[in-house]
Amino acid sequence: MKIIYLMLILTIPFGIVFFSLFPDQEYARTYLENSVPHIKADVPRADNIDGTGIVVAVIDTGVDFNHPDLLGWGEGQKVIDGYNFIDQSAPPIDTDGHGTQVAGIIAADGEIVGVSPKAKILAYKVSKDGEGVSSELIARAIKMAINDGADIINISLGINVSNPKIDRAVNQAVRDGVFVVVAAGNDGPGLETIGSPGKSTGAITVGATYNNITTSQVATLKIDTEQYTVVPMIGSPELDKSITGKITVGGYGKIDELKDVQDSIVLVQRGSDVEGQMLYFSIKEKNAADAGAKAMIVYNNEEGLFFGELIHEFIEPGYEPTIPVVSMERKDGLKIINNTGDQGTIHVFHNPDFVAYFSSRGPVSPFYVKPDIMAPGAYINTTRNDATYNITSGTSYAAPHVTGSIALLLQKNPELNNDQMRSLLLTTATPVFNSFGTQFSIQEAGSGRLNLADAYNANLIIMPHIIITSTSPNKMTSTHQLQITPINGKLGDIYIKFEGPQYIRAEYSNKKDIIDLELSMTENNFGVHEGNLIIVQNQITYRIPILIHHTQGSLSIDHDQHNLSFEIIHPEQWDFAKILVINTANDDTHTITATENRNGTIKVYENTEYWIDATITSNGNISKAYNTTTVDWLTEEEHDNNNNNNNTLEVITQYGTVSSIKHVGIIVIIMATIGTAGAIKKFKD
Repeated sequence: MKIIYLMLILTIPFGIVFFSLFPDQEYARTYLENSVPHIKADVPRADNIDGTGIVVAVIDTGVDFNHPDLLGWGEGQKVIDGYNFIDQSAPPIDTDGHGTQVAGIIAADGEIVGVSPKAKILAYKVSKDGEGVSSELIARAIKMAINDGADIINISLGINVSNPKIDRAVNQAVRDGVFVVVAAGNDGPGLETIGSPGKSTGAITVGATYNNITTSQVATLKIDTEQYTVVPMIGSPELDKSITGKITVGGYGKIDELKDVQDSIVLVQRGSDVEGQMLYFSIKEKNAADAGAKAMIVYNNEEGLFFGELIHEFIEPGYEPTIPVVSMERKDGLKIINNTGDQGTIHVFHNPDFVAYFSSRGPVSPFYVKPDIMAPGAYINTTRNDATYNITSGTSYAAPHVTGSIALLLQKNPELNNDQMRSLLLTTATPVFNSFGTQFSIQEAGSGRLNLADAYNANLIIMPHIIITSTSPNKMTSTHQLQITPINGKLGDIYIKFEGPQYIRAEYSNKKDIIDLELSMTENNFGVHEGNLIIVQNQITYRIPILIHHTQGSLSIDHDQHNLSFEIIHPEQWDFAKILVINTANDDTHTITATENRNGTIKVYENTEYWIDATITSNGNISKAYNTTTVDWLTEEEHDNNNNNNNTLEVITQYGTVSSIKHVGIIVIIMATIGTAGAIKKFKD
């Protein structure tokens, strides 16, 4: 039995405005009117494209169809059907709130308005409280949604490990022509933190950016030429321009420790050296400001980043922060202590297109990219149970922005298939930049933030929508073709250019609807490298991400009837290779081995694409090599259609949060019930 750690309630760092600060509910309800215009959903709405005729399945905790913005159960109503897997004798009414929040972003049509307000909802309740559900229920709900005629499935649930049962169900839905949108997860900011169904190849996996509100703040800190990761505290004032000052150290931020900080950026430690003393960040900020400091950095008193707040329930009456305050990791704080007296530059500014710290990142595979795309997932106000609304954050709420957008695009172009829709959404996404102005890597942010206006107005379907390739000293060049299909049948003039590092040479030419592309590494810079092929037509910019794995060794493939044989080519003498052969049709992975004197061989039974991942041991060192091949010569009789269905059950939980959060804490609940098993983590700030 696997124990899986899941995120239910997430600390919302980086300047969140708590719902408790806005008792005037009318003020808070305007928040959805920030995220929906930010993705430019007003463009299709101007053409009366509103989701009419589109059916969206929400696999979650159910939907409160008594909410005035989601009103009605049954044929002709907002929630036209569904199923309660928890209590089969009852309708799938939401008693938790998470599913209602998700459904509101997609299709609310009342006091607040979702992305596709006229779309219909199928509600599948697979969990009572959002804290756990077996993978079996998720898979059954996906199958039922297909049979019930869903056009799109939204799954804002997941785990931080792989689950073949869920992934196969998702990929089957895609093969059946259903669009599947899933949340990436809330286990960031570390890499390799996406599990199922976020890593499903067929799903469109969505990470979270900030929302377009003033409290979407980021911060930078630069000392001499070194850049540090810092997070603005809640309530920290935004700056018109950066602040520069000498770095000084101020202990824990007590008055008697801040005697020589005038016009400086003062570094203090979190907490206090007096047991039981509550030295709030607001007290530290006031002490530093009164002592004449320009800004304050608070480094952690334990490992890891933390997210502080200057505005809280214990502040003194009339208190308002006057200098910017940021937090940082302990290791960085200790490093800076050794550089006191150096000049530092700090900046706090608005940046809605910034990857939220909680958003899970890739990579998940050397052969495809997750997340696929980003959407607003922080400070989202949406529908909640009992005719209420609340502000909440998580990739749970990024995913339905994409789901609602697909509903609008599908209403306009009902002939689009999954690959075409993916291309339309991803190639028109807006690049996402970090606080220093560097574009986030594709493994962190996918193709960028959803831009519904450009996707709606786009005329080109470009296939493939991403180029992933491998080079080595033995093979420095790779060639590719891109097929361009105009939606309106008229291609017209296009402009092409390559953006990337100087050591990648890109040569391209186009003849009508085909672009021939040759990519070459001009130096042996081993690792993973990114670039973009930019295509412009009719003022719409399309970006085709390019991902190059430049490895020491390479891998050649020979075909022999039923067999694939793999030869390792390496510049040094090598001892052993472990080779993974991945069948993309059913996600099965087989492991074989090879030595210098023996090639690896495997028998295949299915016409499909195979991904080959080799780990090579050479003189005690480990290196990688990749390749792909397509088997298309087997006859129908030779196919082996018996897939391995031995899947384990996993606990699933919602990738979302609640809005009113007071204290930091972790509650671990050990579950052991039929079909569910796992350790659940709840995070509150």
